[in-house]
Amino acid sequence: MRAVLQRVKTSKVTVDSKVVGQISKGIMALIGVGRNDSFDDIKWLAEKIVNLRIFEDENGKMNLSLLDVKGELLLVSQFTLFGDCRRGRRPSFTDAAEPSLARELFERFVEYVRDTYPVRVETGVFQEHMEVELINDGPVTLLLDSKKTF
Repeated sequence: MRAVLQRVKTSKVTVDSKVVGQISKGIMALIGVGRNDSFDDIKWLAEKIVNLRIFEDENGKMNLSLLDVKGELLLVSQFTLFGDCRRGRRPSFTDAAEPSLARELFERFVEYVRDTYPVRVETGVFQEHMEVELINDGPVTLLLDSKKTF
């Protein structure tokens, strides 16, 4: 699984002019599911997101986690995180999970985070055209990959 994390002051997802997910201070995470991903990837990525120390402490150092600051989490599925642009001009998505598997693992990921951590979790809508708005705090943007390819 892959994620693009953005530390945000606020973020929201809109589908067909209706807000479907919205958070205040926290992390907006774009989540991509790979064709070889499993529950182990879900656990690794969830633990990493909620415990990553990307929020500032009283000294201005990035030393606090989402859990420490009681932040919120907005999870948005995005298969294009598995787009391979190394050749040609059109991304290849051969490493992305098929939609049925991606939906299953994304939903299990959301459920796992909700059941395991004391974090308010909002989501977008799987396989829908979404408009994502955010105020990036910092800006702080990080890339994660459960297979540790980068």
